[in-house]
Amino acid sequence: MKPEFSIVIPVHNEEPHLMALYSAIREVMEARYPSFEIIFVDDASTDGSFWLLEELARNDERVVAIQLRRNFGQSAALAAGFDAAHGAIVIAMDGDLQHDPADIPKLVEKMAEGYDLVSGWRYPRVDNLLTRRLPSAIANWCMARLSGIPIHDFGTTFKAYRREVIKDVNLYGDLHRFIPALADVDRRRVAEVPIRNIPRPAGDSHYGLGRTFRVMFDLVTVRFLRHYLTRPLHFFGNLGLLGLVSGGACLGFVLVKKLRGVPVFLEHGPLLLTGFLLVLAGVQLICTGLIGEMVMRTYFESQNRRVYSVARVVTQRHSESEADTRSTRA
Repeated sequence: MKPEFSIVIPVHNEEPHLMALYSAIREVMEARYPSFEIIFVDDASTDGSFWLLEELARNDERVVAIQLRRNFGQSAALAAGFDAAHGAIVIAMDGDLQHDPADIPKLVEKMAEGYDLVSGWRYPRVDNLLTRRLPSAIANWCMARLSGIPIHDFGTTFKAYRREVIKDVNLYGDLHRFIPALADVDRRRVAEVPIRNIPRPAGDSHYGLGRTFRVMFDLVTVRFLRHYLTRPLHFFGNLGLLGLVSGGACLGFVLVKKLRGVPVFLEHGPLLLTGFLLVLAGVQLICTGLIGEMVMRTYFESQNRRVYSVARVVTQRHSESEADTRSTRA
């Protein structure tokens, strides 16, 4: 029998915390949601993390231990866990004890209100102000504005998903923090609930200030995926048209001056060069958009993918035909 809940935990050198985390999760789930599985994904730890996970898996049939061949990163580890999950509700959390398993019921209860994805909101934050909280606040503000998803904390892994939602999201790079935005491409219902932010018990965080810059690059990717995946020419074409119009205006102005006998290379040389560069950039952007259109069509057609996602189908055809069959047999 498939479990109702799957808890996915990416692990990298978390040996000191794993037993305490496992015990806390088991205590919460056995008391509230007894049909569950715990999927630990070891992202090529160099300590004894996987040895300990093997022992847990041998002693508890509800535990699944997955070891990746090399360190692929958190997004890949989560993707491996999501692929192995069988529960109708999939809950992801970190393996360093900064997420309290006692908050799992908050996510589940919110999801029971009809939401497809419920994200944790670390409030109040207990991390360092300058190196963690301030950059995180700026990044979350930008992500909320550009993605159109009104949540406060994109960075936390502690989230609950309906299985059909997470199975439709392809994770690569560091896009795990953007799952709410990627899932909302199909207009899923997204919510968030406050969770406790526990100081890391020991060791150093795997993330630093440099992650903020990578987040901003990923945000551009997500923005493009959400709005222009199936119509890249609309994105590049607008920029290209802007370059053509502004460059043409510059060159037109220089041409008028030239017809009036003005030495344009001496008086308007920089403007002439700017006009040529803008026109060239415009042509290149439009060509990039056309190439993007061809790549997009190849992507969808070669994989037999659809540009739409069906939520429900309501019809009486099957019931009517079944009734006809039953009457014929009678």
